[in-house]
Amino acid sequence: MGILSRASYVIRSKVNALLNRAEDPTESLDYSYEQMRDELQDVKQGIADLTTQKKRLEIQQRKLEENVEKHNRQAREAVQQDRDDLARKALEKKKSKMSQIEELEGQIADLNDTQEQLVEKKNKLQNRIEEFRTKKETMKARYEAAEASSRVSEAMTGVGDEMEDVSRSIERAEERTEEMEARAEAMDELEDSGAFEDALSDKDSIDRELESLSTNSEVDAELETLKGELGKSDGAGDGASDSTDEEIDAELSDIESEIDADDLESEVDDTAVADDGDASTEVDAELDVELEDSEADADEQRN
Repeated sequence: MGILSRASYVIRSKVNALLNRAEDPTESLDYSYEQMRDELQDVKQGIADLTTQKKRLEIQQRKLEENVEKHNRQAREAVQQDRDDLARKALEKKKSKMSQIEELEGQIADLNDTQEQLVEKKNKLQNRIEEFRTKKETMKARYEAAEASSRVSEAMTGVGDEMEDVSRSIERAEERTEEMEARAEAMDELEDSGAFEDALSDKDSIDRELESLSTNSEVDAELETLKGELGKSDGAGDGASDSTDEEIDAELSDIESEIDADDLESEVDDTAVADDGDASTEVDAELDVELEDSEADADEQRN
């Protein structure tokens, strides 16, 4: 097979495949039905033309028959007047007209036969068209039902072209979502590990560790200063260091609440001093003792 032959074969194959995909059976059936109806119309038109031609020949035949009668009368009149020559001419014309009539009769008979054949073919074609119409409607109904069933099946199984696109969209959305979730987790992990601080700061891990140690040293020095001021020993401090920051904060909050309550009582007592100075003095002394005891307990807990 030559190059041109192969190319022609490939082109025909491609075109045939495209036509098969583009062809709609229902449209093809409707087109075939219309073609058959056009053929039937052509047959009817041919029968009409044939009948018209036959009618013309019949009209011409009647005219010739009238001429035959006329020439026959002329010949009789000529014989009665002893004009044989005129009678001969009239008879000659009569014979000529009769020959034409015979010829027309043959043509008319042929046209009758053709007309009958065409009418028979027309009837057969019409019956065939009616049968094809019934079959066409049945095939169209079957095809539409099969097409609807196929679409439903494709939608249910997700194997259709449109459902395949939807499935791919869902898959792409899931991939993007998983990617963004992984990225968010990675960002959180990097933020917890301090990688972002490394990127945004000039300090390295050694600098940050030394800075943390320096801060702890400053806190320890300040703690020792407080201990010295309050006269607390190192042993007491070591025992108290086992307490957590949360416990210390809770205890300090309780102490502050007690102090606020004492302040409120003090204000009430100050109001009552105008009536009884001695009672106020005793209450103040008691509040001072309780406040000193509370502060001492707080210092012990804090140390």
